[in-house]
Amino acid sequence: MKRLIILFVLLWATSASAGQVYLSVAASLKEVVNELSGSFSRNNRNITLYKNAGASGTLARQIENGAPADLFISADSHWMDYLVGKGLMATASVVTFAGNELVFAGKTDKRIKSLKDIALLQKIGIGNPKSVPVGEYAMAALRSANMEKGVAKRLVMAKDVRECLLYLERGEVDGGFVYMTEALQAKRAKVLFTVPADLYPKIVYRMGLTGTGSKNPEAVSFYNYLKGAEAQAVLLKKGFTLR
Repeated sequence: MKRLIILFVLLWATSASAGQVYLSVAASLKEVVNELSGSFSRNNRNITLYKNAGASGTLARQIENGAPADLFISADSHWMDYLVGKGLMATASVVTFAGNELVFAGKTDKRIKSLKDIALLQKIGIGNPKSVPVGEYAMAALRSANMEKGVAKRLVMAKDVRECLLYLERGEVDGGFVYMTEALQAKRAKVLFTVPADLYPKIVYRMGLTGTGSKNPEAVSFYNYLKGAEAQAVLLKKGFTLR
């Protein structure tokens, strides 16, 4: 096993210098990064982008354990700071990429118009706050509203925001906390209310090059593209706010 890991790392190091870039991005950025990477690739056909989307905490742990990653975009500051603290990020490259809003969405026929109304629901979807930033933001809002204990037994944990949205669309929960950008993509669920912004920390996506990525010219090129005007226009179109 050890030999296989060493071989994998050597192959990755070789491929990184051959026009390959490994991206680890928060699940809520999957669609927008797919669009941006497609646009970038059309003008940079010599560069291959490999995308890994998931919960920010899960991605951070993967990077810590040696998974290939040139660029990391987290849905909060915590997991970016975690990797910076481990010495795995090129600190000077870490910037705010975008912002978002927390909403409560679902298919329920009940009149759910504010946070206090979710006490009427039996099953509430939420990203696991141990690794999913949208879950952390939601728990912060519940604590601020003194509702955490009252709904604790009704919470249905999701591995990331995309799974939580899936629960909503399938009707497996009565409602759930997701980002505005995710709710806008829903076909069988709708925004029931926007969670007041003063109840949770500001939602910011943090982007940075890993130590390895900072030495990969192709990764640096894509990183710079993501900071440019074209990428910002796409972010706005998808419902994100800008840094």
